[in-house]
Amino acid sequence: MKTLEVKSFAKPDEVRTFDKGRLELINLGGAMVGKAILQPGWKWSESVKPIAGTKSCEAPHFQYHASGTIRVKMDDGTERDINAGEVSSIPKGHDAWVVGDEPVVLIDFQGMADYAKESAKK
Repeated sequence: MKTLEVKSFAKPDEVRTFDKGRLELINLGGAMVGKAILQPGWKWSESVKPIAGTKSCEAPHFQYHASGTIRVKMDDGTERDINAGEVSSIPKGHDAWVVGDEPVVLIDFQGMADYAKESAKK
C-alpha cells in the first residue's frame, strides 16, 4: 500500500558539494528530487566534469528554475538561456553555466540521482 510522503529540502536525505555548487537530494516515493544551488562562476565542464568523468553532462534534466539564469549548450551547438520561473527539459549531452552575478537555484525531477557522484568509469 502506498503512503503519503512529505519531505523538505531543509532536511535533505543527501548533500553533494562541488566547486561553486551544492546539490541537496530528497528520495520521495522511490524518486530522487534534487535542489541545485549554483554560484556565479559555476560551469559544468569545470565544476562537475572532473567528478563525472564524461565529455559532457550525461544526465537528462526536467527542472523548475527558481532563480538566476543558466545557459545550456548542447553537444550539437544549440544554446539557450533558461531564466527564473521557467521549466526546462534538457536531454543528455550538454554543458551549462551560470550567467550573471545571481546564484541559480533549480529543482530537478529527473536527472540528479547520479549527478556530481564519483563515476565508476574512472
